[in-house]
Amino acid sequence: MTENTPADAAVSVSDLRMSYGSHDVLHGIDLTIQRGELFALLGPNGAGKTTTVEILEGYRKRSAGEVRVLGADPSAVDDAWRRRVGVVMQSWRDHARWRVRELMVHFAGYYPHAYAPHELLELVGLKEQADQELGRLSGGQRRRVDVALGIIGRPELLFLDEPTTGFDPQARRTFHELILSLKDAGMTILLTTHDLEEAERLADRTAILIRGRLVACGTPTQLAHKVQASAQVRWTAEGAAQSQATHDPSQLVWELHEKFGGPIPDLEVIRPSLEDTYLGLVRTEGAQA
Repeated sequence: MTENTPADAAVSVSDLRMSYGSHDVLHGIDLTIQRGELFALLGPNGAGKTTTVEILEGYRKRSAGEVRVLGADPSAVDDAWRRRVGVVMQSWRDHARWRVRELMVHFAGYYPHAYAPHELLELVGLKEQADQELGRLSGGQRRRVDVALGIIGRPELLFLDEPTTGFDPQARRTFHELILSLKDAGMTILLTTHDLEEAERLADRTAILIRGRLVACGTPTQLAHKVQASAQVRWTAEGAAQSQATHDPSQLVWELHEKFGGPIPDLEVIRPSLEDTYLGLVRTEGAQA
């Protein structure tokens, strides 16, 4: 994917800082999110994720730095800009007696180019639950309602805050398919999550925020390279299992291929996961603090 310039990006952040009195929460964050990208923001509790996202959404004033979201400063935007942005919060309170279709009809009235309620319910997989009360939905179905409300105005940019907290594995997988379908349709998505597997499966790129500093940003391969995480190469030689850690698995596999003069028995290359990289960065940054 060609790197967009900040002027063309969905989100462009330069030297973002946030302080509460004498307490510094964000320490000069630089970040660009490309249009059409699914971008994940990871970090332990207290890292500054919520503060960062609230600034991008226009709900919190920053202390310093330059921020552009869909070409505008989110601290000084109008209703037209807000209609271009969708927000799905970690939790949502509303009346359990609302029926799903009624809620969609109500919210659609606030947007000039909203999805038709029946079209939206089909998109998020709630067609069969259209006439059910919210209080009777499962957790996964209720979260789909949240997403439906977040995208009802056809936003260009969608913020997803911890979208699958409390989901069982099947509900999580089904929800991931929905999110990927939105990305495939061209929507830019910023996902905050504590689920490393979720970020690895969904995100084009991931940023890791620790103690208010953006310590790494990139694809899983780029992040692994930053912490110099090793891959494991496994094979069989003379009936015995062999294993070697290496920073350059391609080179090692080539050498083994030359040695065996052909296919390598039981070859397996296990590259570092996002979890390995994340935990390595948390340990490193913690030791330096």
